[in-house]
Amino acid sequence: MPASQTLDDLPADLTGKRVLVRADLNVPMADGDVSDDTRLRAVLPTINELADKGAIVLLLSHFRRPEGRVRPDMSTALLVTPLHELTGRSVKFVEDCQGEHAARAISIMLPGNVGILENTRFHEGETANDPALAQGMAALGDYYVNDAFSAAHRAHASTVGVAQHLPSFAGRAMEAELKALDAALGSPEHPVAAVVGGAKVSTKLSVLHNLVEKVDHLIIGGGMANTFLAARGVDVGKSLCEKDLIEEANSIFDKADAADCTIHLPYDVVVASEFAANPASLRTCNVHEVAADEMILDVGPAAVEALADAIKNCRTLVWNGPLGAFETEPFDAATVQLARTAAALTQAGDLVSVAGGGDTVAALNHAGVADDFTFVSTAGGAFLEWMEGKELPGVEALKG
Repeated sequence: MPASQTLDDLPADLTGKRVLVRADLNVPMADGDVSDDTRLRAVLPTINELADKGAIVLLLSHFRRPEGRVRPDMSTALLVTPLHELTGRSVKFVEDCQGEHAARAISIMLPGNVGILENTRFHEGETANDPALAQGMAALGDYYVNDAFSAAHRAHASTVGVAQHLPSFAGRAMEAELKALDAALGSPEHPVAAVVGGAKVSTKLSVLHNLVEKVDHLIIGGGMANTFLAARGVDVGKSLCEKDLIEEANSIFDKADAADCTIHLPYDVVVASEFAANPASLRTCNVHEVAADEMILDVGPAAVEALADAIKNCRTLVWNGPLGAFETEPFDAATVQLARTAAALTQAGDLVSVAGGGDTVAALNHAGVADDFTFVSTAGGAFLEWMEGKELPGVEALKG
């Protein structure tokens, strides 16, 4: 993933220059307040750096799914106060993201000022990458900065179209993300391990097909491991299993063999006859001993210890998805144990660890180690498409 131009390539003095910054301000709300400000905090280094250089910082973002209609409950005006409190700067709301009305409002802003433009998705042309809308947005700025990796898999007017009209740069959050991803799969230090978990193989087929050709060890967990166990002739009882994908699983085994990639599946598992917290039927057994009325809900302790040993021999780790039903105790044990092993290796300087995806972030936070990984991406779809080996339109647009 070649480096794009970054903020380091902008002029040192940006006094009075209008810089359009594509951020991801699509934060969750509860009772009118931001319930998780992670995405707002992510863009702060870029905002502060540009404003300190005298730029007029203009934030472009979508906010929820208005589907081309003006929805007051989805206006980015709701984010003015939260961003003001985080930046300590005066933040102005601009009632459109293109056009004469927006241009007039921006014309009276001063160097160092910060503005939030109205929700880009109030315009139908945003998601269609409408050239006229992109040009209208670009007319408001002198430079374009994309700091929203989480929206980089979308070829929208604000993520791709604007970049075709202005000198374009990666913001600090985008830059950090691209560097981390390159270290994980682009040009990693081998051996490389990947942990891929989740409920269904069908949601991550492309990821698995891509990874077996890039990593040395592929650790498969979660419900999706059951389909691979079934492909190896294991009776998984009433566990979640996509039997129609057994042939697909076998093709991934074959592809891994050809690429000299070792696929790791659990050989002992935690099972129960019902999915509930600490059920009376809870037990640990060999995968060949799962009863017809039992379901596999986590990887067993012996298998986790073996997986930890495999990771200890690796230099790079990429992680997406939990090993078990981690939201419910005690089926979080395997994910927590392996995550803590990876975190300890990272802190010791022995491992570069990159993780991403909503469930993964939640699992690492649950294990108390999210801050101990080399990099944890909060991007969902963009991170998954990167793991699939796809080019991300928002990233490609920055390459000029």
